[in-house]
Amino acid sequence: MKLKKILANIITVTIVAALFAACGTSKKTADTAENNKASTDVPKVVNIGTQVMPNDEKIAITKGFFEEELGVKVNIIQFEAGDIRNALVSKDIDFALLGSASATQGIASGIDVETIWIHEVLGDAERLVARNNSNINSVKDLVGKKIATPFTTTTHYSLLKALELNGISQKDVTLYDMQMPEIYAAWQRGDIDAAYAWEPTLSNLLKDGKVLLSSKDMAEKGVVTSNVEVVRREFAQKYPDIVSKYIKALNKAVKLYNENQAEAVKTIAKALNITEEEALKQMKGSIWLTAEEQLDPAYFGTSAKKGNLVNSLKDTADFLYKQKSLMDEPKLSTFENAVNPTYIENALK
Repeated sequence: MKLKKILANIITVTIVAALFAACGTSKKTADTAENNKASTDVPKVVNIGTQVMPNDEKIAITKGFFEEELGVKVNIIQFEAGDIRNALVSKDIDFALLGSASATQGIASGIDVETIWIHEVLGDAERLVARNNSNINSVKDLVGKKIATPFTTTTHYSLLKALELNGISQKDVTLYDMQMPEIYAAWQRGDIDAAYAWEPTLSNLLKDGKVLLSSKDMAEKGVVTSNVEVVRREFAQKYPDIVSKYIKALNKAVKLYNENQAEAVKTIAKALNITEEEALKQMKGSIWLTAEEQLDPAYFGTSAKKGNLVNSLKDTADFLYKQKSLMDEPKLSTFENAVNPTYIENALK
């Protein structure tokens, strides 16, 4: 809705309310007019940027939860990891599913978004794998090898940290910036020796590969990664109720997984065109959090006291700055401003 139309509605309702008050009209009538005004203050369409992942958002999309909760037209746009931030900048999408490293990169680079949800805390759903015939049996064997992963993503961050923890410089390996379809094609051609990948590509690599480590292993070493949802701040400030309803749709998907796993697995299998057995394996590779759990100090915390997600994003930014992936040294306040638990709190009311 255009600004002029919004202002015109506000002025009209104000005049009508004043006339009704002067004539002794009941409060009930005035409240009805106010509610009618508020109900029109919604976007005509909500554009959702997503990626191919076996998570709560995929369930919400497949089940139609977003349309049910938002009550408006929903436009789902699928991206590869590197392109989705550009769509936020150009305002082609309102919401976006990003890896925590990608979200960090965007926030630290000035993309004006708020982080509103954790889709999953990553574990075995992302792993560093090596080809069976590559003579690579540990991370230390990666010296001199060719490794692929999408840059400025959770897998890229985990890979660089794994190399660092094993005393390997980036100069000691050859890194390729590839999206998941490109990784699988390069793997089949024999162009790469190893890859840090996520599902469903990961399962395809494992048909001719072995696991060196997983993001679960990295989390145990203090390197925690996740997939998060962000919303353009301008959109969120204009339509805060829509954002809270968005959270309700995601929470409904998580509850379906917790309360009716068979139906959730069936939904993911259909959406990704994989077997239910494979879907269950992929879904169990990460931790899904309910809205109530998201407000724990380990994650979002509350609007009164924000949780560890702020520090986790800041730590990631510090590493990216050290790796020269960020031009300016990140500030804690940047991430305090970007993590907003309010929408989860409102969704639970």
